[in-house]
Amino acid sequence: GLINLDFADVKAVMSHAGSALMAIGRAAGEDRAVKAAQAAIASPLLEVSISGAKGVLFNIAGSDYTLHEVHQAASVIQEAADPDANIIFGAIIDERLQDELQITVIATGFEGRSATVRQGSARPLSRDISTGRQPSPERTAESRLEQPRTEPRSEPATRRDVRDEPSYRRSDFNDDDDEYDIPAFIRRR
Repeated sequence: GLINLDFADVKAVMSHAGSALMAIGRAAGEDRAVKAAQAAIASPLLEVSISGAKGVLFNIAGSDYTLHEVHQAASVIQEAADPDANIIFGAIIDERLQDELQITVIATGFEGRSATVRQGSARPLSRDISTGRQPSPERTAESRLEQPRTEPRSEPATRRDVRDEPSYRRSDFNDDDDEYDIPAFIRRR
């Protein structure tokens, strides 16, 4: 690759914790970098968007692309993420993609909350698949999103007592093993 991503980059992005999102976008033709980046961050298969992400890792792949296209893709992703986001990118040449660009995005750290659910992404089912009945209003995804479930905690979690003494005792070892203090290859001389 031109600019390789490694485990240290993944670790830097994943250190923001919380929910994580991974998506891939592909595009060809004019403005392919912008279209591929938008496809990656706004996939209809995803229920979440990267808005507010504190850590973003993206990789751009293609057979022939310019630094300007990398910049265009980075700008689209940067606008969607948090203004102070840690954005790391990689770039590789993949001859199999021909005139197409592929952008892979991993985003984490959605401001201490789970990733924001995109409006309209959760739709009620037209009928219950298992029974063939119409779903009741309390079983739709939208109603579950509107009414978060909270259970009061009766007691705070407590720490376990940690012993200061080691799990073994020095007296268990036999100090009469002086012959093993000298390595075998020296004792044989």
